Amino acid sequence: MIIKNVNIYTMDKENRVIENGYIIAEEGLIKEIGTMPYSSTDNEVFDAGGRNIYPGFVDAHTHLGMFEDSLCFEGDDGNESTEPVTPQLRTIDGVNPLDGYFSEALRAGITTVMISPGSTNPIAGQIAAVKTYGKRIDNMIIKSPAAIKFSLGENPKSVYNDKERMPITRMAIAAMIREALKKAQKYYEDKSICLSDSENNELPEYDEGNEALCRLFDGSIPAHFHAHRADDIFTAVRISEEFGIKCVIVHGTEGHLICDELKDKCLGILSGPFMTDRSKPELKALTPRSPGIISQNDIPTAIITDHPETPIQYLTLCAAIAVREGMERTAALRSITSTAASLCGISDRVGSIERGKDADFVIYDGDPFDITEKPQAVFINGKLIFS
Repeated sequence: MIIKNVNIYTMDKENRVIENGYIIAEEGLIKEIGTMPYSSTDNEVFDAGGRNIYPGFVDAHTHLGMFEDSLCFEGDDGNESTEPVTPQLRTIDGVNPLDGYFSEALRAGITTVMISPGSTNPIAGQIAAVKTYGKRIDNMIIKSPAAIKFSLGENPKSVYNDKERMPITRMAIAAMIREALKKAQKYYEDKSICLSDSENNELPEYDEGNEALCRLFDGSIPAHFHAHRADDIFTAVRISEEFGIKCVIVHGTEGHLICDELKDKCLGILSGPFMTDRSKPELKALTPRSPGIISQNDIPTAIITDHPETPIQYLTLCAAIAVREGMERTAALRSITSTAASLCGISDRVGSIERGKDADFVIYDGDPFDITEKPQAVFINGKLIFS
């Protein structure tokens, strides 16, 4: 596939814009980027007619396909709220790729999503990064697991208070997380000792939950902490520092109030959703100014929909509102492309238009932040999905 006559917004480190350029995709990857003219007819050619091309957009926190369109209990597979610590749960086992919102995501130019379990459990399970095109989740995976989901604050408190069981306080939530991490840390250390000297040591008895959490200790994936209030954000930081694990803050509703204390304490913040109501006390500081303030304080920031809290097709609208409320435009574009991919640990695959990365693109006549604009074409893995 060759895409020609196109203005390329690469979103790479140099933030290059290649006017009147072309892209060659081969076997699903970007093989070449250049400036016109390009005259070969050896491949299928898509003439963009002078339009603008961006990397496929990335929504760094969703529950897409886990809380399904137009369904209640029958399509609700995001929260296993019968047991508070469930790191063994895998998102990919609960996602329905035929849910109608996948096609709506595609038509909005969103080609990659992080799909997470819900936030009822202090430790909820394993997050997956997937493409939004396909019929079988196994063929859509970019990285699984890509992170482990933790939750602090009101959600676990309210769910388990109704069940009259622990945890019903923030202290108990943190204590249960620490206990699980301590057991997993010991399990990880015992495994490491055995693997380095198998003749004199035995592997610990297999435990699926500990196996999942071990990936935090070898640094291959981060912890994603659902946290709205400032004190919950700092609890996430405190626990992460205690155990030496990488931390990403999900939501960070009061993050803009604590930038001076939060800088360099986490990998970044997945900011949002802010196109929603203040439905509970810990959202009282909710504001669309937050991602702009956070990014201006040099804390990596991705804008998220938290679908279905905000329907996923409004991701670019969320970013546009953030710009209206003070976020620098390039930072907002990065928040749904390269920065989002980096915070998800998948920037080697998606998030920018660079040689060797996945050939995922979205083409616009004009500005993706213009509410009257919509994608004119979407490509995933070099395949034209619609135009």
